[in-house]
Amino acid sequence: MNTEENKTDTTKYDLPKAYEFSEVERRWYEYWQENRTFSANMEEEKDSFSIVIPPPNVTGVLHIGHALNNTLQDILVRYHRMKGDNTLWVPGTDHAGIATQNVVERQLTVENTNRHELGRDKFIERVWKWKEDKGGTIINQLKRLGSSCDWDRERFTMDEGLSKAVKEVFVRLYHEDLIYKGDYIVNWCPRCHTALSDDEVEHDPTDGKLYHIRYPFADDSGHVVVATTRPETMLGDTGVAVHPDDERYNNLAEMAVNLPLTDRTIPIVTDHHVQREFGTGALKVTPAHDRDDYEIGLRHSLQILKVMDDHGVMNEEAGKYQGQNRFECRKKIVADLKEQGFLVEIEEYQHSVGKCYRCATVVEPTTSKQWFVSVRPLADKAVAAVREGRTKIYPPTWYKTYYNWMDNIRDWCISRQIWWGHRIPAWTCQACGEVIVVVDEPSTCSKCGSAELDQESDVLDTWFSSALWPFSTLGWPDKTRELEFFYPTSVLITSFDILFFWVARMMMMGLHFRDEVPFKDVYLHALVRDKHGKKMSKSTGNVVDPLEMIDKYGTDAFRFTLTAFAAQGREIKMDEDRIEGYRFFINKLWNAARFAQMHLKDCDPSVTEITSDPGSLTLPHRWVLSKTNKMVCDVRRALDEYNFNRCFAYGSGKYFKNASPHYSLCNRRNLECSAWRAPDYNDRTISR
Repeated sequence: MNTEENKTDTTKYDLPKAYEFSEVERRWYEYWQENRTFSANMEEEKDSFSIVIPPPNVTGVLHIGHALNNTLQDILVRYHRMKGDNTLWVPGTDHAGIATQNVVERQLTVENTNRHELGRDKFIERVWKWKEDKGGTIINQLKRLGSSCDWDRERFTMDEGLSKAVKEVFVRLYHEDLIYKGDYIVNWCPRCHTALSDDEVEHDPTDGKLYHIRYPFADDSGHVVVATTRPETMLGDTGVAVHPDDERYNNLAEMAVNLPLTDRTIPIVTDHHVQREFGTGALKVTPAHDRDDYEIGLRHSLQILKVMDDHGVMNEEAGKYQGQNRFECRKKIVADLKEQGFLVEIEEYQHSVGKCYRCATVVEPTTSKQWFVSVRPLADKAVAAVREGRTKIYPPTWYKTYYNWMDNIRDWCISRQIWWGHRIPAWTCQACGEVIVVVDEPSTCSKCGSAELDQESDVLDTWFSSALWPFSTLGWPDKTRELEFFYPTSVLITSFDILFFWVARMMMMGLHFRDEVPFKDVYLHALVRDKHGKKMSKSTGNVVDPLEMIDKYGTDAFRFTLTAFAAQGREIKMDEDRIEGYRFFINKLWNAARFAQMHLKDCDPSVTEITSDPGSLTLPHRWVLSKTNKMVCDVRRALDEYNFNRCFAYGSGKYFKNASPHYSLCNRRNLECSAWRAPDYNDRTISR
């Protein structure tokens, strides 16, 4: 090894004078991909680490939240690869039913056509074509971010394997009486023409008005005043409710009122749900257009009267207001109430208005026949798994939120009235009315033998397929080596705002179909805001574009900044000046490496072993190794506890003064960390 002919040529290790991040990052990422560095191994004698990417929408582009989320995942994945674990990071995208259909429908509008003119089959073909042409944008951007996913295992929520899993789950739940179809009050988007789950409705504080309306008693003995923010819905009123303990209305039970602007008489009922402090304490009850009113209507057998169609337009039940848009109708109703003497007052009022999370259209609660998952039995198991510590949540402040939501969970509406998505595997026999729910399309009715079968036109909620992600991406329902090695997954990293959309539902489905939690840990990161702590939005003009930052300062500097600010439970205030600062810092690291290399020309880089006898080393050598090992111990502990920002404490002891040794360099040589310490000398003496 010491002979001249065996001496390693060190010139190929020379670093350029300047750190050109664009060239270096591109070259190394290409190298990693060409050499399949990110591919997962499945070796029996090694520990396994796995993580599934929160699948971004196939319509999406990289935003600051994606950048943070995937950077943190990438840190853990690279860390476990360095440890030698079987490491799998599953990438993929979500078909994003409503969003993707909206994109393609906008294209059709430009072409002066629509999906109904194309027909269902042709429209689905068009969406698949769009997906093939445009759907890979977000994946390519994740690669620019440096994400080291196992790209050979990329999945899509509507690929053949995941579609098979979705059908299997639906059929099993249906035959276990955990999926049913029935009439219920749902959140309806008049723009997207589909039902939305509670989690898909965003509630924003809105400045509105509270209208006080006089409802005359049917016997002309007086009147009761109700208050409402939606006077147009009064056309669907089938009752007025007061609290049984409200002394103002003690004598009104079993009385009736004449509904203004109509020729109908409706009863007054007493119900404990009424909030005596709201408005006048008398509540107009519109069972077909309000969730709480729907429950009151069921309890008192009130008529359920729909006065709007699926477009938010007043229907024939609205009488002379038929054909008016709901907001136009509101203005006309208010004018007529005022003219006829029924309007008592209009009060300025701020209230929460539900809007579609996709298109921001004001949601209209309405009754319709939908498919639901009966979630209570599933939720109980998911709650128990967290209480027992089988899945841990970081930071722990989110436990209370998780329990509260799960304890008050409602049945999950899973049907959507769109065409792009997993079509519900249910067929109705036109001859006898039998409903057939099976994985494979039937040719005849199982009851009467008729071949006249119509498949359900609705598709499943996008979150239904996403709930299966941790095990469907590993090959379930087939028995695969990936399932054996990598399920349950090790950790899930996601934003706290989809704790209910996704995390809770994965818990329920994983426990029900695999009898195991889908992940051992859940790390919920905070939102990224601008440097002043304000939410980023295009309208405000404070959005930080990850791709612009990468082009300007490099991927490493951008990721370094995100990680340095990623303290548990704290919002991240992104400041471009800090990204630039870390760009300079990374350049210093480059220069330090170059300086060291200049003075190590005679060292053979192929020799990496250090003597196992620390006593044979000089004191400075032992001190350097001691500090190095302390740094490794601290960083490993920080990563194991998901304290990403604390990795930058690099062995200072600031956060881990009592850290137990996590064997790293020492572990390979069967030595205790203390073997490398330099006793009898303090750091200051040696550093001099």
